[in-house]
Amino acid sequence: YKYHKYKYIYLMLVTLISAYSFKNCIRNYQDDTSFNCIQRFQRCVSDLVSDLPHNTRALNISHNLLTRLPQEAFHKFSQLISLRIDFNALETLEEYAFDGLYSLKMLNLSFNKIQHLKSKMLAGLSNLTDLFLNNNNLGAIEYDAFFFLGTLKLLNLRSNKLQNYSQIVKSVSTLTSLRMLDLCYNFLATLNHSCSLPKSLIILKLCNNSLVSLGNKQSPFSFVHILDLSNNTALNEQCFDNLDLGNVKYLQMKFNQISILRFLNTSNIKRGHVDYSGMGLNDNSRLQNLCEYLRHSEVRRLALQSNNISSLQTNTFDNCPEFKIIDFSRNVLKNSKCLNFLKSKSSVQSVTIEHNQLNRLYSCSKVKYHFPHLVNISYRYNRILSVADSAFSNAPNLLSLKLNINNIAFLNKGAFKNLTKLKLLRLDNNLITDLFSSSFGNLSNLQILNLRNNRISVIFDLTFQSLENLEILDLGGNKITHVTKKAFSGLLKLINLYLDRNNIKLLTNEMFHQIQNTLLTLDLQSNQIRYISKESSLSPFKNLTKLRDLKLSEQRPYGITIIPHSYFKGLRSLKSLFLSGNRIMKLPTDAFDDLVNLEFLSLDNSCDGISKIYDGIFRHLKKLRVLNMENMGIQSLTEEVFGNLTNLHSLLLSRNPLQIMNVTIIQNLTSLRYLDLRKCPISCTCDNTPFKNWSDNASEVQIVYFYDLMCSDQSNHFYKFDNSVCYLDIGKYLFLSISPLLILLMVSPIVYLKMYWKIKYTYYIFRSWFNDHWRRMEDKTPYKYDAFISYNSKDEDWVLQQLLPNLEMEGTSFFKLCLHHRDFELGRNIVDNIVDSIYNSRKTICVVSRQYLRSEWCSLEIQMASYRLFHEMKDVLILIFLEKIPNRELSTYHRIRRVMLKKTYIDWPETTEEQEFFWTKLKEALRISSLMGCDTSECEEKKFLLLFFLSDTENQFLSPKNLYMTK
Repeated sequence: YKYHKYKYIYLMLVTLISAYSFKNCIRNYQDDTSFNCIQRFQRCVSDLVSDLPHNTRALNISHNLLTRLPQEAFHKFSQLISLRIDFNALETLEEYAFDGLYSLKMLNLSFNKIQHLKSKMLAGLSNLTDLFLNNNNLGAIEYDAFFFLGTLKLLNLRSNKLQNYSQIVKSVSTLTSLRMLDLCYNFLATLNHSCSLPKSLIILKLCNNSLVSLGNKQSPFSFVHILDLSNNTALNEQCFDNLDLGNVKYLQMKFNQISILRFLNTSNIKRGHVDYSGMGLNDNSRLQNLCEYLRHSEVRRLALQSNNISSLQTNTFDNCPEFKIIDFSRNVLKNSKCLNFLKSKSSVQSVTIEHNQLNRLYSCSKVKYHFPHLVNISYRYNRILSVADSAFSNAPNLLSLKLNINNIAFLNKGAFKNLTKLKLLRLDNNLITDLFSSSFGNLSNLQILNLRNNRISVIFDLTFQSLENLEILDLGGNKITHVTKKAFSGLLKLINLYLDRNNIKLLTNEMFHQIQNTLLTLDLQSNQIRYISKESSLSPFKNLTKLRDLKLSEQRPYGITIIPHSYFKGLRSLKSLFLSGNRIMKLPTDAFDDLVNLEFLSLDNSCDGISKIYDGIFRHLKKLRVLNMENMGIQSLTEEVFGNLTNLHSLLLSRNPLQIMNVTIIQNLTSLRYLDLRKCPISCTCDNTPFKNWSDNASEVQIVYFYDLMCSDQSNHFYKFDNSVCYLDIGKYLFLSISPLLILLMVSPIVYLKMYWKIKYTYYIFRSWFNDHWRRMEDKTPYKYDAFISYNSKDEDWVLQQLLPNLEMEGTSFFKLCLHHRDFELGRNIVDNIVDSIYNSRKTICVVSRQYLRSEWCSLEIQMASYRLFHEMKDVLILIFLEKIPNRELSTYHRIRRVMLKKTYIDWPETTEEQEFFWTKLKEALRISSLMGCDTSECEEKKFLLLFFLSDTENQFLSPKNLYMTK
């Protein structure tokens, strides 16, 4: 019955939502047809892809250990469009290895060890457009290797060991759709070939080979538009004799042994289509001669990179045609001189002087020439230390200015004067320490300002007041410690603000007051924000009602360990919140109450921080789609944690010490499709039986690398855990059977140690009762003694000198007394002697003194007599007090006090007259019968007193030491 009940529950849960996984792949949670199988260290393709669905469209199995592809390795993926097998150890492609991939468009086989490309290896790829074979060991390609690739447009054979160009041309000659062929970094020596390149080929790259000849055909590049022959150091201008370059629109020939002027004289290429980089044009005379040759040509872009140019004169380009773009990158220029070398080219639109040695930008306020069409200047990767006033005044229409990656430490207040149309200003990766409002005073149309990775420490009031059209402000990577209340005043259209990797410690509501109506993205990652109390005055984001993205990850040095209550209050439009890398100790239950539109939440990498997520903390995040809780130290999750996340698509819980995963926790996540539990020590116990059954039924939710999930004891994989035994509930029966035995084994030593003598004493009480019971039934003989005398050895003189003579030796009638030193049987157990003496005597006389009360043996004797008094209802006990003992001393001896409450006792008087009366009373007490009359209620009361008396745990029981004490 129990088995079927559990089975019904599991089937019901599976009906609600169930899971699946892939042995070596992860399905992209944003695209159900895309799979990544990266770094799985597999040597066999089938082990990687055997369990993937047939409708897979994108597959990445790069960074594995594959050495060969067998026939029809991917035959079931008829819908596959993109396949990456790069960064493996492929040496062999068997024939028809890709057969069946009729829909494939992109195949990446780069960074492998393929040596020979044979026919039929690529058979079946009838729709392939992009093929990457770069960075292999290809030395030979058979003529029909690409025969089946009729639609191929891009073929990358860069960085191989190819030597036979004719063989390559023959293999690609049938590719009527081929547009780009990359043969750079091979070992080609000549371009002699017997076949023709496809007419569709427009991009041919032959850079970094060993070319000494360009072939014996007049038109090997008849249809090529872009030709790269760079870094073929043996090529000279004679190699181009009678070579048809009429259709080439962009030619690169840098670092070859070519005289550019002679080349221009003999070649039919349009002179404006040549890239003049790396041509040895390192002085003004050569540049002037080049301009002479270009005078009557149409030149749009003049590329002069890597020519080792150190200086330019004002008349260097006077004879050049009007060009739009000029590029001086990777030279050794030390001064741009307000671009005076271009003063005759007023039509120039873009100037690039990157990777040079510029160290200062001087003022251009006094120059008389202007560049009205210049819209782009790039001075990146130089050594610029300062920018003077009006450094760009002769280019008033600039739209983009790039000064990043320099050593600028100081900006003059008027450095960007008159750049009223500037939209992009990059000052990142410099040494700027101070910002002034006047520095940006004229940049009213600026839209993007990048000041990242400088040394700015304070943002003062009104610094950006003139930038009313600024949309993106990047201040990340500085040393900002303080932002004043009006620092962002005037930024009426600011959308993105980046303040990450600074030293900001405190956020205030006033800090963002000026931009609260427009800001959409706020990046505060890696600052020093920290709170010491959960109580906070106001949320710093309270008025940012339009903010969509907020990043607070990895605060230094300890992280945001405490989040105040209502910290995110007001962020009702927020869609992404990043809190990863903070050691948050506890999230308040109202932390996310206002984030009703949140779709992405990152709490990952808070290890040693959050250890418990409280119920209801996500109750208002009904639109949340991605929740990242990796490495947070979470040990358990309750069912109510994810209660309202009905739109949650991806849940990441990897690297948490979770041992029990209850299916009921996620059964309400009806939109869940992606669950990551990697490196969680899930226990292989019956507690995880529901989760095991749920995960065994492939359906809707992907458990990432479920087959790698190990049991918490690392003894086995979780998916191999046999939970069939759990249905028998063996654990319950084992617990019920073993627990009592374990408890007994644990309690027995304690009982033996603590209660040994109490148990033994109870045994003697029972035995005395048992002996007396049978004696009353079988033995009707009179008592052997009239009284048993219970006394302490310290009081023995009084007993022998007073009690014994008066009761046994004087008077007409004397009594027979039992004294232990005289009447106990030799060799017999002392306790047995005491019991028999009490029960063989009509009365027991207790001679009470302080020493008597402290004696263990006397305590035993009075308890035996008390038993007969209370239980058998016999008047057998007579108390004689030899000394006055106050009640406060007697209060600690509960047994004596109880007897005194029921029996009259006798005090030993000091005067002779009183002593005579004492003996008379004592003798009368000994003559009275021991039977006590009582009604039912009295007897019951006395029995109750007896039980209460015997249950007393006062420390007066026998001890091992006292067993051998004399009385």
